[in-house]
Amino acid sequence: MPRKTLQTFEIQYLQVMDCDGNVDKRLMPALSHQQIKELYEFMVLVRTFDDKAFKLQRQGRLGTYLQVKGQEASQVGAAYALKDEDWLFPSGRDVGALITRSHPLHMLFQYRGGDERGVKAPEGLNNFPITIPVSTQIPHTTGSAWASKMLGEKVVHMALFGDGATSRSDFHEGLNFAGLFRVPAVFVCENNGYAISLPRVRQTAAETLAQKAFSYGIDGIQVDGNDVFAVYSAAAHAVEKARQGEGPTLIECITYRAAGHSTSDDDLKYRNKKEIEEWQKKDPIERLERYMRGNNLLTDKSRDDVLKRTRQRVEKAVEDYENVAPPRPRDLFTNTYARPTNELKEQMNEFTEGPDG
Repeated sequence: MPRKTLQTFEIQYLQVMDCDGNVDKRLMPALSHQQIKELYEFMVLVRTFDDKAFKLQRQGRLGTYLQVKGQEASQVGAAYALKDEDWLFPSGRDVGALITRSHPLHMLFQYRGGDERGVKAPEGLNNFPITIPVSTQIPHTTGSAWASKMLGEKVVHMALFGDGATSRSDFHEGLNFAGLFRVPAVFVCENNGYAISLPRVRQTAAETLAQKAFSYGIDGIQVDGNDVFAVYSAAAHAVEKARQGEGPTLIECITYRAAGHSTSDDDLKYRNKKEIEEWQKKDPIERLERYMRGNNLLTDKSRDDVLKRTRQRVEKAVEDYENVAPPRPRDLFTNTYARPTNELKEQMNEFTEGPDG
C-alpha cells in the first residue's frame, strides 16, 4: 500500500527584531519608550534572579532549580500582555513570567527552598501555583477560562509550558475542550528544543508545534521566542482576541534553554557546545540591548543602573527568604481540604502533639 504524504499546514512565523537589533517597523507593536525600558528591566531582573538561584542551589541554600536563562523574552513578553485581572498558569521553569506578574521574589526563592507557601500568590494577584507535573496546568487553564466565560467575565487565562507538554494527553484534552467551547485562553508553548534530554524531532512528526492548534479548531502561530517584541505582539493579539470572545490561540515560541534542564543534569550528555554557542548569538537580552542602543534608549550608565537595581532587589529577596520562619508540621494538613475530614483531624492531632506543632 503506498504511503500517504503528510499534509503541511501554513503557519505564520513572526519575527519583529533580528539578532542585530534591527526591527521591521511595519510589525513593531505599539510600545512606548518607557514600556520598552520596562521590558528590558524585567528581562535583566529575571536573569539576575536566575543566576542567583543557581548559585544558591550549588551552595545548598535552595533545592533543585530549573533555570530560565535564554528564555527571558518568551516569558516576559507573554506575561507582559496580560492585565492584572487575567490569570497565569505557569510550569516549573516559568519564574520569569511570575516575576513579570509581580510575584514577590523572596516567595519564589522560598518555593525553591522547599516551602510550598512561596507559590501562594498574595491577595489580588492572579497567579496560579507553579505546576511541576508536565502539562497538567493546561486543562486547569481551560477549565478556569470556561468558568470565566460562563460568568460573563472579560478575563483571559494564559498557560505556559514546554515543547514536551505537547506530547502529553493533557495538552490534547485541554486544547480540544478549549477549541470546542471557545474559551478565553492563550496557550504559550516555550519550544526550547528539548524535553529534558529528548530533542523535539524525536517527540513528534509534526513540522511545527503551532500547527497542532488546527486539530482543535483554534488559531496557531509560531514566533521568534528570543525576540521580545514578536512574543509580546503575538501574545497581545491573542489576549485581546480571547477577551472579545473570539476563542483561544496557541503560540509556539522558538527559543533555547541556555542551561541544563535543571541543576540535576548534565546537558552536554545530549547536546554539544557548538549548538549552545550558536544560540548564544541569539541571546534575547543582548538583542534587545542592541535595539535600545541604536534608538537612544540605553547607555552604558543606564545599563549599569539597571544591573545595580536588579542585583539589589535580588539580594534583598534572598535576605527576606532566609528570614522566613519555617512552616509548622501541622501545615502539612491545613491545605488539603477546606473542611478537614475527621480522619484528617485525628492524624493532625497525632502528628502535632509536640511543642512545635
